[in-house]
Amino acid sequence: MKYIQILSLPRLLYRYFPRCFAAIFFSLALLCCGVLIPAKWGNHSKHDCEIKICLSNTGIHSNIIVPTKNRVFDWHKYLSIDEIGIDNAKNYNYLSFGWGDRDFYMSTPSLKNLKLSTTFKALFLPTPSVMYVKGYQIIPNYLEVKCIKINQNDYLPLINFIESSFQLDVNGTSIRLGNGHTDNAGFYAAKGSYSILRNCNSWTAEGLKKADVNTPLWTGLSSAIMLHFQSNCK
Repeated sequence: MKYIQILSLPRLLYRYFPRCFAAIFFSLALLCCGVLIPAKWGNHSKHDCEIKICLSNTGIHSNIIVPTKNRVFDWHKYLSIDEIGIDNAKNYNYLSFGWGDRDFYMSTPSLKNLKLSTTFKALFLPTPSVMYVKGYQIIPNYLEVKCIKINQNDYLPLINFIESSFQLDVNGTSIRLGNGHTDNAGFYAAKGSYSILRNCNSWTAEGLKKADVNTPLWTGLSSAIMLHFQSNCK
């Protein structure tokens, strides 16, 4: 008669711990490389950089901040600026744009509101997306914000990317879904589906690539986007 030898827990741990440790170490190494390595090398210098764009980092989301109006593009022709928030401001000098999962974004103003069920759905199920728009009179100093200047040729593709992310009604008008987490913000229906492969920070990186601004090899973290956000202008 053959007997099946049952290994004790210490022996199992001794046998498989090195493999598990190696797998974890390898995964962390790949993650670090993806965060630290830029998506492209050898950027050539740009000139005539007069337009300021900024990024804000909330710890979860990264957002693109652009002027409400300049000689290149006027957001008044696309959005009802006075209806973005519920404050008394009739106009904003800057607009912040973020993209993400609709349920997660609208129900999670901060990390303390994070819910496992909402997070699981956002990452692993095809769910509707949302645009989060905020208006500012001045660039906010209560968030982590980084600004650079780019030229007109790079600015227009970025704006077109942001504009094309909005879902429109039959009249070609953006669809406001509800108030934001602050009085100067609102949620709008967006195109695309959020997933573990394309999250809010991936969307930001896509926009920056349109503007020929460098991004990390792996774009899943807002802090990684901020790290590589630099101007090529001289």
